[in-house]
Amino acid sequence: MAKEKKGVRLEHISKIYKDPKTKKDFYAVNDVEINIEPGSFVTLLGPSGCGKTTTLRMIAGFESPDAGSIYLGGEKIDELTPNKRDTAMVFQSYALLPHYNIFDNVAYGLKLRKLPKDEIKKKVTDILKLVGLEGMESRMTNQLSGGQQQRVALARALVIEPGVLLFDEPLSNLDAKLRVSMRTEIRRIQQEAGITAVYVTHDQSEAMSISDQIIIMKSGVVAQIGSPEEIYYRPKNEFVADFIGDANFLKGKMVAHEGAEGIVEVNGVKVRVADAAHVKDGADTTIVLRPESTVLADEGYLPCRVILSCFMGAYQNYHVMVGDTRLIVADYNPKGKKIYQAGDQAYIRFEAGNAHVM
Repeated sequence: MAKEKKGVRLEHISKIYKDPKTKKDFYAVNDVEINIEPGSFVTLLGPSGCGKTTTLRMIAGFESPDAGSIYLGGEKIDELTPNKRDTAMVFQSYALLPHYNIFDNVAYGLKLRKLPKDEIKKKVTDILKLVGLEGMESRMTNQLSGGQQQRVALARALVIEPGVLLFDEPLSNLDAKLRVSMRTEIRRIQQEAGITAVYVTHDQSEAMSISDQIIIMKSGVVAQIGSPEEIYYRPKNEFVADFIGDANFLKGKMVAHEGAEGIVEVNGVKVRVADAAHVKDGADTTIVLRPESTVLADEGYLPCRVILSCFMGAYQNYHVMVGDTRLIVADYNPKGKKIYQAGDQAYIRFEAGNAHVM
């Protein structure tokens, strides 16, 4: 749908607000650099107050940066008002016109641009087909479900053929099941339209399922940028590892290297980890283990004591103590396997490639 695929580039962007209680200035966004490739789906992810929505609003033009520059394609857009930028926003609240039917809601932006009626009708019909609302043109928005309202908001943004589509937590008002189906639809529509998308959410699974790249933010700065796989399997720090999914952390010391692999001593036991060339011998280090990458066994690397054993259907959920450290183990497809009970002694086992060392 987009006439041109455009990327977004943020160069050393900062935004300063004044705290209403302390009256002191603080950085909502602090020296952020981001390069979003044309046609990609990029998600800004992080806890409340991390700066993700402020960053999105600066791209849209609803906020102005106090430092740095924003580029859309090759054009610097810092001074442009929102309506002069080649962007469209899908809001959390949908922002539909309640007294208009679906057709008139979607056509609103085209009418403001004074396009011919025949062209408006064709564009609206085409976009409603893309979002799955074909044949519902005359229905009023107050007769629609939440998911249908979200599709109307998406169609209204897409129909003006923006270079970049912006999403401000668009699914937060939907129930859990509908959120899952709608995020899949948003991804399908974005790929079919070939449009660049910047999406804000605090939902980790939502970000993982739809993104080409995830930008994790914390306290106004970028903590890590990478594909969902990179963020999940190779987090740069404990904040990122703990924010995406469940993570276990084992403290240890790097005692030796064998090629790219490392030997880490944990509680007096030496364990092997992959991709450890960046950690020097003798350095204190942290091993990140995902619950599904570890299993319990009668023999293994690290002795542990089971403190919780819970059948979850698809997996057996264990909580175990390795020394003073609590670990979570998710043993999938437990049928026919030995089930350990609270109080049992066992061992943690994992492949070197499933352990990420920081």
